[in-house]
Amino acid sequence: MKIGFIGLGIMGRPMALNLKAAGHELYVPDRRSLADEVRAAAHVLGDAAAVAEASDVIIVMVPDTPDVEAVLFGAHGVAEGLTKGKLVIDMSSISPIATKDYAARINKLGCDYVDAPVSGGEVGAKAASLTIMAGGTEAAFARALPLFELMGKNITHVGNEAGAGQVCKVCNQIIVALNIQAVSEALTFAKKAGADPAKVRQALSGGFASSRILEVHAERMINRTFNPGFRIRLHQKDLNLALSSAKEMGMALPNTALAQQMFSVVTALGGAEQDHSAMVRAIEHLAGIETA
Repeated sequence: MKIGFIGLGIMGRPMALNLKAAGHELYVPDRRSLADEVRAAAHVLGDAAAVAEASDVIIVMVPDTPDVEAVLFGAHGVAEGLTKGKLVIDMSSISPIATKDYAARINKLGCDYVDAPVSGGEVGAKAASLTIMAGGTEAAFARALPLFELMGKNITHVGNEAGAGQVCKVCNQIIVALNIQAVSEALTFAKKAGADPAKVRQALSGGFASSRILEVHAERMINRTFNPGFRIRLHQKDLNLALSSAKEMGMALPNTALAQQMFSVVTALGGAEQDHSAMVRAIEHLAGIETA
């Protein structure tokens, strides 16, 4: 299959290379930041329109809602290169409301659209073990599924309407943020009380408090390895989606709002580009102590 892939950053690059490794042809737009390994593996074309014209399936993996809109509908964007029957898959994490609009516009061109945000970070992208949550018609999802199986392990068709995958991803980001906050508070409490945070993590890992966040991110907190991973500024973007959507629905997300403020503290400390496990820096700042 001829696959266009737009958005070859920390997550997108290994995802695209996994598709190439499975035998698919890869088409990408030319960018100065394009890694040598991608240039060697793919057909490099002038812009997103050319990629869409050459491809059967176009996958988008960019940071935010305006980026997806620009890639799809901007000058020399994907929409300009589409012909009837192609499939567009947006694997970015963006607004569910905007997703419905983008899907409708792509559908009017005679093409299928699936929103399929992911969870699992750089590690999951490299290992092809991402969690993928998809929205779109049964037929569109069935077309996308063989490709999803080359990039992820836990693949769920959340709903038949576009945007369902994005709603699920917002839920994921709420849960992850609150778990990072809980682990940050626990380890900082342990340090302040005179216990070894590494030993506390070891003890808790065998009990009911065990979690993927405790396993992976607590180790990052203790070792101070805050290279991303998943950047704080991107998690803030996702929590903004949660809070703005909640406001539209007339509901409150009080703990989500607090987690957002903790990320804002780290941003103020210069950590916007650090991994989201660096939220611990905000708790430490308030406690006047470092976990490590």
